[in-house]
Amino acid sequence: MELIIQPKPCIQGKINVPGDKSISHRAVIFGSLAQGVTEIEGFLWGEDCTRTIACFREMGININIIDEKVVIQGKGLNGLQEPGNVLDAGNSGTTARLLLGILAGNPFYSVLTGDSSLRNRPMGRVVEPLARMGARIMGRKNSRLLPLTVMGGKLKTIDYHSPVASAQVKSCVLLAGLFDRGVTSVTEPSLSRDHTERMLQYFDIPIQKKELRVEVQGNHGFTGRPIKVPGDFSSAAFFLTAAASMPGSDLTILNVGVNPTRTGLLEVLSQMGADITLMNERINNMEPAADIRVQGAELKGVTIGGSLIPRLIDEIPVLTAAALLARGKTEIRDASELRVKESDRISTMIEELGKMGAVIESLPDGLKITGPQRLKGSRCMSHGDHRVAMALAVAGLSAEGHTQIADSQCVDISFPGFEEVLNLL
Repeated sequence: MELIIQPKPCIQGKINVPGDKSISHRAVIFGSLAQGVTEIEGFLWGEDCTRTIACFREMGININIIDEKVVIQGKGLNGLQEPGNVLDAGNSGTTARLLLGILAGNPFYSVLTGDSSLRNRPMGRVVEPLARMGARIMGRKNSRLLPLTVMGGKLKTIDYHSPVASAQVKSCVLLAGLFDRGVTSVTEPSLSRDHTERMLQYFDIPIQKKELRVEVQGNHGFTGRPIKVPGDFSSAAFFLTAAASMPGSDLTILNVGVNPTRTGLLEVLSQMGADITLMNERINNMEPAADIRVQGAELKGVTIGGSLIPRLIDEIPVLTAAALLARGKTEIRDASELRVKESDRISTMIEELGKMGAVIESLPDGLKITGPQRLKGSRCMSHGDHRVAMALAVAGLSAEGHTQIADSQCVDISFPGFEEVLNLL
């Protein structure tokens, strides 16, 4: 499948984006571990999130689709059954890493795998704390790569100091902590996404948060409740960034999640000169949402790094495309995590934007760009990475001539209907 992008002078209009991927995953997880019914409205029907549904169905959870809502009949913390088949997380790192915490706490045997990309992404970062909690996990490369075999059972609490700011590591350990009677804590070097903590609070599970530390009280049953999933900020980011970097643009994206641990991109675009307004702000199931209006301008380069990076890590590919149009130097540091995503997103963006005439300096933990640069339409590859494909599409909007993005079906992982929304503008 190829995505063909025609250049546009600006983009205007009002759009919606699909449901938040991180919240959709967690809604299925908590609904399955709760006792009773959980109804999820606004669920992301992307491949990653449906993998999470499939894994819990394999463990005996009844999950139905009724009137476009996901309806889960949870069986409580001790209600999961030993899966009769291998659990396949597909391309979803969130499914794999969070599920490992749950499998470690359940007294049965399971095997977890994924597609060729996920089988080469690091799992040692979650296996290590789980092993310290008493989990028995075996697999490739000294249990650092999928497939992994888990002999679950009784765990012990842990006071874990994570070497990386990672919502997946933090969430895995906290979820494993639900199956022990004591208190499990995680401390991060900087704050990562806090969707898991918010959902723990929403389900009335006792937690304590202080600066970079969060702790959860285990063995605390909870009941199902309704969840409204806002639009995914990381999906909105592609259109927000495109509009911000194209003078004359005026775009409003409705019902977007604006969790402050996710919206670092808004701060960066504002620093670069974009005009951004949040409207109709509200909170559903502990998660803030708003309508976001962005008006385009000539952007200027910025330097970003440090604690801001975990709050915009998924948006750096599209920010790279915007930096090519900005006046002056943009430097991105402390983003080495990009090298272990669905692709090495630093190298991949440099390679593919280079086909469009971009000159970008590679850094071990980021990149440098001096703009503005003129881009020419070209035939690019997605490398099977949904965020790379959409970032290249944004670059193509400002290129001379049309841009072809091969192997673009991967976009459906997080943004089914991306091309249709793009064509509306």
